[in-house]
Amino acid sequence: MTLGVLLGLVFSCLFLLSLWRQSSERRKLPPGPTPLPIIGNILQVDLKDISKSLKNFSKVYGSVFTLYLGRKPIVVLHGYKALKEAFIDHGDEFAGRGHFPMAEKIGKGHGIVFSSGRTWKEMRRFSLMTLRNFGMGKRSIEDRVQEEARCLVEELRKSNGSPCDPSFILACAPCNVICSIIFQNRFDYKDQEFLNFMNVLNENIEILSSPWMQEKNNPKTEFTHENLFFSAADLFSAGTETTSTTLRYSLLLLLKHPEVTAKVQKEIDHVIGRYRIPCMEDRSHMPYTDAVLHEVQRYINLLPNNLPHAVTCDIKFRNYFIPKGTTVIASLTSVLHDDKEFPNPERFDPGHFLDENGKFKKSDYFVPFSTGKRICVGEGLARMELFLFLTTILQSFNLRSPIDPNDLDVTPVNNGFVSLPPEFQICFIPI
Repeated sequence: MTLGVLLGLVFSCLFLLSLWRQSSERRKLPPGPTPLPIIGNILQVDLKDISKSLKNFSKVYGSVFTLYLGRKPIVVLHGYKALKEAFIDHGDEFAGRGHFPMAEKIGKGHGIVFSSGRTWKEMRRFSLMTLRNFGMGKRSIEDRVQEEARCLVEELRKSNGSPCDPSFILACAPCNVICSIIFQNRFDYKDQEFLNFMNVLNENIEILSSPWMQEKNNPKTEFTHENLFFSAADLFSAGTETTSTTLRYSLLLLLKHPEVTAKVQKEIDHVIGRYRIPCMEDRSHMPYTDAVLHEVQRYINLLPNNLPHAVTCDIKFRNYFIPKGTTVIASLTSVLHDDKEFPNPERFDPGHFLDENGKFKKSDYFVPFSTGKRICVGEGLARMELFLFLTTILQSFNLRSPIDPNDLDVTPVNNGFVSLPPEFQICFIPI
């Protein structure tokens, strides 16, 4: 027998063994499309519109199904009931962090966002406690955001009503809020050290946004320099990019829908006026503005498929067996764009969060910050920033598009991680 024939037999046996093991494993997992050897279902998934692919699979296999993106199985949760059952009813079992190659290479499991187990629990608890000590949920944090809102408005005035791309300035504002919390100091928008830091943040986001589905004294303490460093880095990257992107998208949607902008400004005039800076207490008296902010986050669907979770132990879920360590993807799109909860979900309509009397209407399907044990640590700060920044801008400026609003494209640019707004120009006309 020649060496070539022998190698062929060996590879054939390994190939058949792989098929048998995969088939045996699949019988216990939730149903899903038949995977190809080695590459799995990768050819059946549109990586440019993963949410659409998941929706199509859910029509065939139900709200809990399995995909193979490579040789490893991934369990997909589609729809509100599946997400609630997993992340709330079985929160501890689904609280692991799934496979995220780029983040693992850079952070090596440190910090908050991409850690699991004891590290995640300790650093999340420490971060929440520290943020509270620094004033999270108190007037002191609101003061910092209000100060930054004033600085933001003054920076926007320098455009003198000329068309501009607001991306950079809108990224500086939430980043400066985090700086003021952690460093007890904000930076001028033209400070070179601050600009260098912003560039590093942008580079990190670009790396993480690449197609991520291919691929001392007490030795037990989690409070290492690495964990503390990456926890702070998580606060900066998550707290800057997500909020600035949402702000940018908000302005684009307000340009596209001037009738909505006019109603928000009318409510600002009625509740706040032109001379007092907005505060969080105003929000409860501004149902339309509150509805607009919720609708922006629902509509833009910032993290369509959330960050990957993983099960922390072997679990029987809906009569299926999911082994410990299995990656779990939750389609937030399937909840935020549920057509029974939000009629015509592809349409931007603040009425989705208003009742028949024009009062603000809450919805359990509002999950832009995820839900359960791994809900975003900075949700409260983000909600505060979005309200104070946008109301302060609309109190100070009329928004004008250099092109006809009907010609503005608001279709999200999905880059595999977050949904970004297309580039646009805007004029801030002082009131």
